[in-house]
Amino acid sequence: MRLHVEHTTTYSYAQPVTLHRHRLVLRPREGHDLRVERMRLDLVPACRVDWVRDVFGNSIALVDFLEPSDTLTIASDVVLERLSPFPTRERHEPWHVPFPPRYDPLEAAITAVYVQSTYLDDVPAVQTWLRTEAPLDPLDAEGAMLALCRRIHATIAYQRRVEKGVQTPAQTIALGTGSCRDMATLLMEAARASGVAARFASGYLHGRASMSGQASTHAWAEVYLPTLGWRGLDPTIGDATAINHIVTGVSTHPRGVMPVSGTFTGEPGAYLGLKVTVKTTVLDGADAPPA
Repeated sequence: MRLHVEHTTTYSYAQPVTLHRHRLVLRPREGHDLRVERMRLDLVPACRVDWVRDVFGNSIALVDFLEPSDTLTIASDVVLERLSPFPTRERHEPWHVPFPPRYDPLEAAITAVYVQSTYLDDVPAVQTWLRTEAPLDPLDAEGAMLALCRRIHATIAYQRRVEKGVQTPAQTIALGTGSCRDMATLLMEAARASGVAARFASGYLHGRASMSGQASTHAWAEVYLPTLGWRGLDPTIGDATAINHIVTGVSTHPRGVMPVSGTFTGEPGAYLGLKVTVKTTVLDGADAPPA
């Protein structure tokens, strides 16, 4: 599947403000399952853009603006080829990994970082929440994590939020509602509380909303399992990630892969609002099944 992704973010201000350095996590992560054919960034006002790779291997655009403006527009235009993803669960059924997984000593220094909770104060609430259901399958770590993903989908109602940041896992459990980022954070922390290395993933979900140009960015979690590697799980839809998921960034913390982050200096009340649109178009071949 060749896919055209148009992602536009527009900030409006009551009068010109001074825009400080911004950090953009917008370029899809390339690998055996995804290839970027081209990418163009159109930004207003005038600026300088430098690309770097962060500690997680994400492509990061650092933007330094050259003049004040009452509008900040960031338009990312990407054409990518989505290749066959990692084998489906049916294809690697014999590769069962015990739960909790036992990581290779050669990887232990890295996996330990991803098992460590980001929200230490919420660990007791997450552990209590985990104990309210039957124990997860000790013979199938992937199946256990998929069951956990589906439990969040079944018990946490999706609620789109415009506020910055994410809810803590304890807040999401108590409220019973959350955005995709809130649910991804809960899944990440629940996996870690179960002894599984996990990270936060940000990107796009190609589906009905994005094909109509009404989508925004999306988020899910990834867990690391011996032999199977990093496996994406999307609690918003209650299933493993598939060819419709486009990753732009991964991190140990949701804050590490915010699509756009930065600051400005201006008069009190200068900030008026934010608008984000994501549109995806299949360039050739049959459409992937909409999410």
